[in-house]
Amino acid sequence: MYQYNTNEEKIVKDSHTKEIDLINRDPKQINEDVVKVEFEDVIAEPDGTHSLDGVWKLSYTTFTVSKYWCYRILSAVFGIPVALLWGFLFACISFCHIWAVVPCIKSCLIESQCISRIYSLCIQTFCDPFFEALGKIFSSVRVALRKEV
Repeated sequence: MYQYNTNEEKIVKDSHTKEIDLINRDPKQINEDVVKVEFEDVIAEPDGTHSLDGVWKLSYTTFTVSKYWCYRILSAVFGIPVALLWGFLFACISFCHIWAVVPCIKSCLIESQCISRIYSLCIQTFCDPFFEALGKIFSSVRVALRKEV
């Protein structure tokens, strides 16, 4: 978080304004299989059913250019508001998780440890002697297995 330059002055780096990669915009490849849609993935003509070559080329160009510009316009118009909404949503989720979910789980764990100690005490007090006595009673029993032909 802190860096020192040659004059030993402290430089503070803000974690909210980190450098972003403008070339590789999906470094974790979360949208690798989902939205990579090309013309050949959507429109295909089987053998024996071909349109005119000019129509096919123009369809390809129309699809590619319209997809490119439609995405650009939609992201320009709605990108920042949607990013604001997603930021707000994940901030709310983080807030709930930090201030409600984790303390609730911790409280349940503390209570369950108390109950498990009581349960363990009851088992050691009542069940262990009972099963030890049964073990001693049946310890002299011998079982012989015979196979009759």
